[in-house]
Amino acid sequence: MDKKKSGKQFSSIVNRYLHRRDFLKFQLKGLLFLAAGASDFWTHKKAIGSQVIDIAVVKGPTAGAVRAAVELMGGMKNFVKPGNRVLIKPNMSFPNPPEWATTTNPGVIRELALMCREAGASKVLVTDYTLFRPGPCLERSGILDACSNLEWVSVAATNSERLFQETRFPGAEIMSQNGVLKEALNADVLIAAPVAKSHTSTGVSLSMKGMMGLVWDRGEMHSRGLSASIVDMCRVLKADLTVIDGTRVLSTRGPRGPGEVLKEDTIIASRDMVAADAYAVSAFTWYGRSYKPRQVAHILKAHERGLGRMDVEKLHIKKVLL
Repeated sequence: MDKKKSGKQFSSIVNRYLHRRDFLKFQLKGLLFLAAGASDFWTHKKAIGSQVIDIAVVKGPTAGAVRAAVELMGGMKNFVKPGNRVLIKPNMSFPNPPEWATTTNPGVIRELALMCREAGASKVLVTDYTLFRPGPCLERSGILDACSNLEWVSVAATNSERLFQETRFPGAEIMSQNGVLKEALNADVLIAAPVAKSHTSTGVSLSMKGMMGLVWDRGEMHSRGLSASIVDMCRVLKADLTVIDGTRVLSTRGPRGPGEVLKEDTIIASRDMVAADAYAVSAFTWYGRSYKPRQVAHILKAHERGLGRMDVEKLHIKKVLL
């Protein structure tokens, strides 16, 4: 698919899912391009002082970038306490190799698991409700192998209805309840670890969209209205820590690929799922173009409903180049 055609496809997605008044403004003003930041904004310093950081962005080798990004957020001990049960939610729903950027980089998941253990976690579950047969998805993603020698880590696909519990979503707009993975409800800490990729239905798939892998009836979400359902879902499945894998970015033909993969070597971390997703939208190009967070309907809705902040230009962002 050429970039011109792909760009039209993304615009069609935006048109379907964006509030009408905002899309009209978008048409009148044209596309607004956001740069990821001037090169002189990057720093090699790791000391962050006492100021609270809202979003950490680290560019460099995968393991080091993950560790540095979490350290900028105060360290894993800020999120995980001794004896805690941790659930890490990656993308591993497709039987594709990591190079396709449809699944989370195995190195990201391994490093997060190691950091959880160092913080005192008693158990780490890495799981997703796969769209294809579980075995090939876990194996070809590379995540199962990456964690194979970590005895405190379980890597599993949760594709059985008995593993889910019917759960109400307080303050829901359109989806008042759905089945939620019991392990997610019982976890002490929930970490979202999605790969940054495009999506035919929502424009992008990042941490909020990725939580659908912890819900049983995803067909209901599509039929009721996907963007609003994502926000309803994330009122319950709200990650304590979000770490977005931007080492490779699937810029076109997501979520399944294959498509254009951008080698960005970037990790984005935040306590705020909305802020992390919003930053990722503006930091990378999608179908060869740049977009604002408000052009993605579920990010806009989440911001408007107080789930998090998409106005990243007003947040404290720390960038580090390793």
